[in-house]
Amino acid sequence: MTKLRDTSGRRQKMIAMLKELGSIQVAELSRQFDVSSQTIRKDLDFLCERGLAERSYGGAISTDVINSGNEPAVETKQVINVEEKRRIGKRAAEMVEPGDSIVLDSGTTALAIASCLPDLEDITVVTNDFNVLSVLARKEHVVVVMLGGQMRRRNMAFYGGQTVDALDALHVDKLFLGVDGFDLQRGLTTHYEPEAMLNRKMVSRARSVIAVTDSSKFGRTCLHRIIDVGEISALVTDTDAPDYIRDAARTVGFDLYEA
Repeated sequence: MTKLRDTSGRRQKMIAMLKELGSIQVAELSRQFDVSSQTIRKDLDFLCERGLAERSYGGAISTDVINSGNEPAVETKQVINVEEKRRIGKRAAEMVEPGDSIVLDSGTTALAIASCLPDLEDITVVTNDFNVLSVLARKEHVVVVMLGGQMRRRNMAFYGGQTVDALDALHVDKLFLGVDGFDLQRGLTTHYEPEAMLNRKMVSRARSVIAVTDSSKFGRTCLHRIIDVGEISALVTDTDAPDYIRDAARTVGFDLYEA
């Protein structure tokens, strides 16, 4: 991008980027507009003062993203970042060892993991996702435990008190946790409150928590918090992850796998 030192014009472009991307980063804006990081931070403060954004680690998040209840339907999610999710699913499936019991959370990334799992008798998979169940049903040897409850057709998964209570008697080795938002300050978040409640219960029953998400979720914050970033054991994502995620892996202390 050419130099844009006109303050008003630069801020208008930043607003447009917020609407399109949902979040923006200081370092990238400084490079694009050829101005100092301090100038960009002043611009972000201006946007925050007018209710257009909230500050996040290294940048800002659109208030439309934070306050949005508009969760995409599962059919929409299935055609977003397909190749990235396929690679993430393959890499996550490689982390499952013979004898493991795992939880696959609902969502298209969990579906990608299920598709890549080896068909072994000594792997047990617990899930609340109907589409994950459908994929695993075609694997003759994997042991599948389906969590009951009330079906939510928007994402074809089961939720509610019955779903949460079913986890009381279970202990699993690994939870593969998909998210709608991943922010270093605000943690892992989701659009749907019953999902956040169920996810927290899944976390409590797992020896290790492995977040799985494509890089489009970084810097996003949804309404309902699941856990803090410091509570995950590992993160599996694509190779477009920003540098601050790699820095966080070292400082926060989780393993990072880029597929």
